[in-house]
Amino acid sequence: MLDKLDAEFAFGRQALDVRAYRQELLSSNIANADTPGYKARDVDFGASLANAMKQSAGAAGASNAAPLAMAQPAGVTSGMQMVSTHAGHMPGTSRLAPTGGSTDDYGTPQYRMPTQPSLDGNTVDLDTERVQFADNSLHFESGMTVLSQQIKTMLSAITSGSS
Repeated sequence: MLDKLDAEFAFGRQALDVRAYRQELLSSNIANADTPGYKARDVDFGASLANAMKQSAGAAGASNAAPLAMAQPAGVTSGMQMVSTHAGHMPGTSRLAPTGGSTDDYGTPQYRMPTQPSLDGNTVDLDTERVQFADNSLHFESGMTVLSQQIKTMLSAITSGSS
């Protein structure tokens, strides 16, 4: 039961993880705008997400419901069992393994091609970085809104029958 609940949010969590990783890279680019020789890095969000979905589809057939490799629960101890504390509860023996992915799964950061040559070798264009940062922030917030709405809908469904 817990694994099915977790799978329901896997795609949204996957997308937010990749967005957060990209935000770190963009922040690092902005912070190093004046560092001589610094190469601006970025990760292609669409390609990273498509790659993760392709890997999970290859591992579990062509199903879209398969959990994404890097969206598995991290830090959950193996052998966790549900306990029924009420006569109406269903007993469960769900077992989750700690299989959280690392940021290596988000795709290799690639160096951005400079739009303006720099004498010190720095490839950061602050205007580009700011636009990418704002765009990524907006997509992260919209992803959070969608995920929050899914949680609210699920809570509403759970609590509507307990009146």
